[in-house]
Amino acid sequence: MILPLIAVTSGEPSGIGPDLCLRLAEYAGTARPVILADRALLRERAAAIGLQVGLRDFRPEIAADRGCLDVLHVPLAKPAVAGSLDPANAPYVLAMLDRALAGCRSGEFAAMVTGPVHKGVINAAGVHFTGHTEYLAERTGTPLVVMMLAGSTGHGPLRVALATTHLPLKEAPAAITPDLLERTLRILDADLREKYGLATPRILVAGLNPHAGEGGCLGTEEIEVIAPVLETLRAQGMLLSGPHPADTLFTPPRLAQGDAVLAMYHDQGLTVLKYATFGHGINVTLGLPVIRTSVDHGTALELAGTGRADPGSLFAALAEAERMALGKRPVR
Repeated sequence: MILPLIAVTSGEPSGIGPDLCLRLAEYAGTARPVILADRALLRERAAAIGLQVGLRDFRPEIAADRGCLDVLHVPLAKPAVAGSLDPANAPYVLAMLDRALAGCRSGEFAAMVTGPVHKGVINAAGVHFTGHTEYLAERTGTPLVVMMLAGSTGHGPLRVALATTHLPLKEAPAAITPDLLERTLRILDADLREKYGLATPRILVAGLNPHAGEGGCLGTEEIEVIAPVLETLRAQGMLLSGPHPADTLFTPPRLAQGDAVLAMYHDQGLTVLKYATFGHGINVTLGLPVIRTSVDHGTALELAGTGRADPGSLFAALAEAERMALGKRPVR
């Protein structure tokens, strides 16, 4: 059996990304992960955390070896020190993303999984960077992508997509236009069908304001923007409900009525999801021409090189990328 090759970028070199990637030697799934990193960095970090891991240069023509990790070498600009950010290595972080993306677009890789990056140090290097989601959209010429985080809870899978992502909260209401909302819902619906195998996805849509505006007393965006878009798309066959008050939307009985939630802004949806699934949740970028999943956490500089970083989210992200690449049906 030919195992799907999945590129795994190791992220910020001074953070926990390299530590977590080394733990993929324990991964028991079907996919063959290919770690994009500086090989010397991985050797140094393995020694620091006391891991005996076989590392070999990636060669696609050589069969997978469960005893070794395949490494696609990307050279650091400067030696990385665990826990200490260096803007000089920002181009290294972006070079790994570019290489993984190029491999996905050429068919070399079936999907890409991204380790955590530090937005601040990339911007400190003079590169405007708001996140993986926006960067990959720009690199692929995709006019709109949708950030969705997902994880398993005691009540089943939880998937939360965002209408707006990394922008100041005060800018969110103006950004939620009928056009943006309609395009976002179309992408979410399409990828739930195509990448998740859900023939009739049910999408729960949050309101923007407290109590979903309470009939206009606490805001009119639900009446003027959200509800009309939902009505239009329902008439075209989408299974949409809402706008729901966000404070009661994320309860098990309500969530059981949908396959995914569309939240209006970052913290409205992700605070709940990370509370419920942190350490084992994942990030998925919908609307891209490639499969991309990611961990749901940051660089955790204080844990880098200690051996205490939990690889659960990376394992889950790789498993989800594998599932989508192989076309397996998800848990409803």
